[in-house]
Amino acid sequence: MEYKFTSENFKAEVLESSIPVVVDFYADWCGPCKKMAPLVEQLAAEFDGKVKIGKLNVDENQDIAGEYKVMSIPNFIFFKNGQVAEQVVGGMPKAALEEKINSLL
Repeated sequence: MEYKFTSENFKAEVLESSIPVVVDFYADWCGPCKKMAPLVEQLAAEFDGKVKIGKLNVDENQDIAGEYKVMSIPNFIFFKNGQVAEQVVGGMPKAALEEKINSLL
């Protein structure tokens, strides 16, 4: 299951999550973000229950994007125990993203 993160649910869904979380910062107009979308959906299904994977629209949630200094998208931030564990800017192959997610477990 792919999550939709917003300014309203970010604290509860990401920072207070009992399992690791991957947030895909994106925008509807971003070409590379669109390329990553099916991959993110696929990984969300594969890791369901073990890792929360979802998207946050930077145009609609500028406060969160600003707080985490997201200047370029796609931008993946990996959270563990409410803290940033890693941040990756740009698209990447599925295997690379999978490896980063597995390192959270």
